[in-house]
Amino acid sequence: MIKTDIIIIGAGPTGLFAVFEAGLLKLKCHLIDALPQAGGQCSEIYPKKPIYDIPGFPEILAGDLTRNLLEQCKQFEPGFTLGERAENITKDKNGIFTVITNKGTQHQAPVVAIAGGLGSFEPRKPMLENINFYEGKGVEYIIKDPEIYRDKRIVIAGGGDSALDWSIFLANIAKEVTLIHRRNEFRGALDSLEKVRELHKKNKITIITPAEITKLKGKEKIESLTVTKDKIETEIDIDHFIPLFGLSPKLGPIGNWDLEIEKNAIKVNTFDYQTSVPGVFAIGDINTYPGKLKLILCGFHEATLMCQSAYKIINPGKKHVFRYTTVSGVDGFDGTRKEAKKPVIQAINE
Repeated sequence: MIKTDIIIIGAGPTGLFAVFEAGLLKLKCHLIDALPQAGGQCSEIYPKKPIYDIPGFPEILAGDLTRNLLEQCKQFEPGFTLGERAENITKDKNGIFTVITNKGTQHQAPVVAIAGGLGSFEPRKPMLENINFYEGKGVEYIIKDPEIYRDKRIVIAGGGDSALDWSIFLANIAKEVTLIHRRNEFRGALDSLEKVRELHKKNKITIITPAEITKLKGKEKIESLTVTKDKIETEIDIDHFIPLFGLSPKLGPIGNWDLEIEKNAIKVNTFDYQTSVPGVFAIGDINTYPGKLKLILCGFHEATLMCQSAYKIINPGKKHVFRYTTVSGVDGFDGTRKEAKKPVIQAINE
């Protein structure tokens, strides 16, 4: 039996940052994740994907972000149960939750924070007759190592942030980058769209819109595809085809935990991101509320407020002093204590 203050289900960026915020409040965390390593999608699916909206980092690779978060929280010595899926949850008369994994590992805590990202997922595939044959033979739905595209001719299909961001990134690696979308309008960030259009002007990215990919060809591996635009078919010779149509998420066992669900996400309040079950919180992409944005930085904000309420549940009636880390100090990664020379503002949380 593993006992802790907060059980965090999901060891992605939001879950890891929650460890740090909880540590500032002297709360211990234990994380459960079905993947064999921490980092969630950032380490398993997109380790080389550039991220542009993390404060203080104009650009950071997803894998590097995971490493930084692990370095940041390791001073608080979190526990990990990896390669196991949280299967069942119960609550006893004393308000203590027990979470059991698919391998029978039991965890107990007065607070549970679900930070499961999109849950379990699989890529959305385009409706092309023979696409399954070319999977692993030039068709990839997830980019793990951009180096395999160096000096190659690639086609990216999609209109969201992933399609735009990878087009920008691979424009400096691949021999040719063609971005195809079925509409003229893209759904991604305006800044990314401007960068793509600028690269298009420099002939580093070819944009074809509105258009549909209708055929794939090749004997042993993909060799070309057919693009249909204005009812005119054009065949393009390629080495790789990367359809980025997003992921189809599934909550998995969490969907059976008597939580209020809306559109495959867990409904929470916006005070502290608590679910319909007192003591169970949901933070990051797995939750939903009016105005929700599925951004890593939003998950960081949610984790911070969640930890404040978790402290009150774990320490009922006890006051704690909220200070900026520049004032209160944070244990250094070398084991030393770093104290600010002059205290500034502090607030009391009841």
